[in-house]
This record gives sequence, C-alpha cells and structure tokens, in this order.
Amino acid sequence: MRFDLADLRLFLAIVEAGSITHGALAANLSVAAASERLRDMEASGGVLLLERGRRGVTPTRAGETLAHHARLVLHQVGTMHADMSEHARGLRAMIRVLANTAAITEFLPERLAPWLAAHPRVDIDLSERPSRDTVVAVARGLAEIGIVSDAVDAGPLSTFPFAVDRLVAVLPQDHPLATHKQIAFPDMLGETHIGFAGALQDHIDQQALRIGQKLRMRIRLRTFEGICRLVAAGAGVGILPDVAARRCRRTLPIRCVRLSAPWATRRLLLCVHQSRALDPVARKLLEHLATT
Repeated sequence: MRFDLADLRLFLAIVEAGSITHGALAANLSVAAASERLRDMEASGGVLLLERGRRGVTPTRAGETLAHHARLVLHQVGTMHADMSEHARGLRAMIRVLANTAAITEFLPERLAPWLAAHPRVDIDLSERPSRDTVVAVARGLAEIGIVSDAVDAGPLSTFPFAVDRLVAVLPQDHPLATHKQIAFPDMLGETHIGFAGALQDHIDQQALRIGQKLRMRIRLRTFEGICRLVAAGAGVGILPDVAARRCRRTLPIRCVRLSAPWATRRLLLCVHQSRALDPVARKLLEHLATT
C-alpha cells in the first residue's frame, strides 16, 4: 500500500468537498486524472475508500481511517516545512550536544532550563554517549559540544570545567557494609548488582574488567530511582552518582557509602573542537554551561 502526498491531498479534498469533481478542482487536477488516482489508491489498498452516489461521495470506514491519517501526515509535513523554513532564514538554530549519563541526568536539566527559556528559537539535540565516543564525535565535527569524564584523553579538543561527579555505593540499610565510611571497589565485586542501562554502567563494568572481574548483574534499569527502589527492597546493590543517590535516600531506606577508588571521583569537562569555530549561538551555550 503506497500513497504519496499528492494522493493524500487529493483524497482529503474529495472527502471535504463530498465530490470527486470539486475535489479534483481543489487539487488542480482534471476529473479523469483524479478518478484514475482514486482507482489506483483503492487497488493498492485493496479496499473501497469512497461510496459513490447521486449526490456525491462519502468515505467508507476505510476511507475515514485514511482521511484521519492523511490529516495527521499532512499536518506534520506542514510543520516540518515551517521549521525548515525558519532554519533556512536563520530564525531557528540546532545545537548537538553529547554527554555522559551523570551530566544528562544530574547536571544538565538544571543548567539548561534557564538558557532554553531565554532562547526560545534554539533547539538542542542531546544524546547520551560514553566519554570516549563523545571525544571522537566532537573531533570529527559530529557534535558541537561534548561533556566527558576527565578519565579519558580529550586529545585535540579544548576542555573547560563543568562539574564534579562522585560515585557512591548504594546499599540496603541492613547491609554489612552500610556502616562503613568508605568501601573499596573490590569489596563490591562479590555482591549482586542492580545496574544502570546506560553509559555509566559501561564505565563501571570496565573498572571491574581491569582487575579481572565481572559484576554479577541481576537487572539493568533506566532510572536511578528505580535502582534505589530495588536496592531498598534488598534485591542487590548499586553504584550511582552521589547527587542522585542522596536524593533517593530522602524517601527510601538506603545507605550511600563513598567508593575509595580514584576513578569514582570524576571531573566532568566540556569539550569543543580546537580549530573549528563554534557559531555564535553554540558559543553562548558553551559559555553558559562553563560558568553556571
């Protein structure tokens, strides 16, 4: 079943006019050409779209369904053209930002909110990526701004301080390690883990592999709160950003204990290409993120 935009416009014109003749006129087609298109549409779909009568035409149930979707599609196409026209006239801008898990979930929402409110014609394409992938993408010009951990080599990129991200062990209140002031990462390796389905967990898994171990993973979840809920119920332990863990601790019976591993304290850096100048809007965003 293949209908192009001209088919959809013609069909809506006929339905709204209640007449093939008047619909063809509205679509700037001859009656013969419009009738042929209708026959092709019905043959392609294998259904009758219009009931023909003396007083005109009315859509069948299949025709009503097609008309509904045609309105949605044509509205979306119109919105797309309007948006692209604004971009062509320089009225809208798009900035692509790549960042790691902690930056996206814990730091960027608060920092971006006032800036986006003050720049209503700027859109941000924000994607989560491991820090190594972000460095490569920014170096290749696939993103204007990246946010990475200082644990990776930023290579040819210019970097600016963004935030400090500390990882902590999240434990049930009655866990034997819950009373410790800090925990060595190897002490966590014998536990069953509730993991995060994102770049952060990849970073933690790599640290385990570096010492020849593999985390015993029970499940991976998309939210830090979900992980904390399972930990509170005794389903396992987790490793999360300190900011997120302490927020969850306000409402859940969990303990947050510092990890003593050096890699658990990460400095997040903004990164941009050294030689490729940012456009003025992206430069404003970079300056805002670097100073708030």
